[in-house]
Amino acid sequence: MTKRSIYVAYTGGTIGMQKTANGFVPVSGFLTDCVQSMPEFYHDEMPEFFIHEYSPLIDSSNMAPTDWQMIANDIQANYEKYDGFVILHGTDTMAYTASALSFMLQGLSKPVIVTGSQIPLAQLRSDGQTNLLNSLYIAANYPVAEVCLFFNNKLFRGNRSTKAHADGFDAFASPNFPMLLEAGIKINLKAGKITQPTGAPLEVVTISPQPVGVVTLYPGISTDIFNNILQQPVKALILLTFGVGNAPQDKKLLDTLKQADERGIILVNLTQCFQGKVNMRGYATGNALAQAGVISGADMTIEAALAKLHYLLSIGLTPAQIKQRMQENLIGELTTD
Repeated sequence: MTKRSIYVAYTGGTIGMQKTANGFVPVSGFLTDCVQSMPEFYHDEMPEFFIHEYSPLIDSSNMAPTDWQMIANDIQANYEKYDGFVILHGTDTMAYTASALSFMLQGLSKPVIVTGSQIPLAQLRSDGQTNLLNSLYIAANYPVAEVCLFFNNKLFRGNRSTKAHADGFDAFASPNFPMLLEAGIKINLKAGKITQPTGAPLEVVTISPQPVGVVTLYPGISTDIFNNILQQPVKALILLTFGVGNAPQDKKLLDTLKQADERGIILVNLTQCFQGKVNMRGYATGNALAQAGVISGADMTIEAALAKLHYLLSIGLTPAQIKQRMQENLIGELTTD
């Protein structure tokens, strides 16, 4: 029986860093050398894999939409040669990349698993070994035909994941959608029926960097902040509101938002709360936002909403079409009523 073959793209991040006198730094070739020195990656039950280290390696805090495109194009270029893909990535913006790839890789019929670690692979007690080992094994043996994020024995839907802990092993969570798989003593299915391959050809959407603003509301926030952010060239604004989507019932603020909506700026309402869903019909303050043209982001993570805006703003839609599709569940990123 022919072993499955997995393509590993090391984009950068903690997992492949080497210890130096000035702290941990990414070093070309170091990750590959580490993996090759670990016999568990070459166990009979493991798939074959090929590691491609990016040059230069990218710190995840420097990740930009142009890098999302590079990763998506890399997957496309190798799509027919491999049975699955593992993307090694820094944790800081891992959920953004996983969300973006989920919109960009259309017709995906093979697993794409984004992972990394909190401690470098070469260090004692590294979580990188378990994360990479399980990601390779799952990519080879479980036909999860979507972009996922694997961390600390949990496989999440990529566009439902968010970084939840700055320095713990349990770094990621999926607050509004069950994990897909859990790698315990056995690998257990958690989210019902996993996405199956369709056999459709892969199409990669080309996205371009988009000027999107994000504002966290707080008591007493000034309308001037919104006036300043909503200047050209901003095309969309994510409002992180209170509770189920509430904001101050301030006439100046509502007028500013209404004027922005009339200029074609997409205004998306997300809750500041870690878990839960926007419901602008529940309170007068939320309803006032809706009347000003603000749309509900439902239970999307900020990472998913930002990635979805980049995707929709890049494909030539009108503001009305973008508003409609932002509220639709395109690839499992939000829960509809």
